[in-house]
Amino acid sequence: MKAIIVMSSKDNVGCAVEDIVAGDEVSYTVDGRTATFIAKDAVPFGFKAALQDIPAGGDIIKYKEVVGKAAMAIQTGECVHVHNVEGKRGRGDIPEVK
Repeated sequence: MKAIIVMSSKDNVGCAVEDIVAGDEVSYTVDGRTATFIAKDAVPFGFKAALQDIPAGGDIIKYKEVVGKAAMAIQTGECVHVHNVEGKRGRGDIPEVK
């Protein structure tokens, strides 16, 4: 079983601490609760994986902070990176996150 780090129960993504291959079972523990999911994509070391389904336009939350928004719907176990995430700060076409 592979592992990711999740820092807060508010997070909807976790950080891979090793390379994950599509089909791997992935485990994480947060607030004393352990959960698992099956990786739908390869998730390289240091990249994010979705802990739950995130709708298009939904916030990407890591370390209890919004780090971007989903450019498309992201399913549990998918890699979350530049191909499916957009920035929300300083864009000019959307309100600033405060």
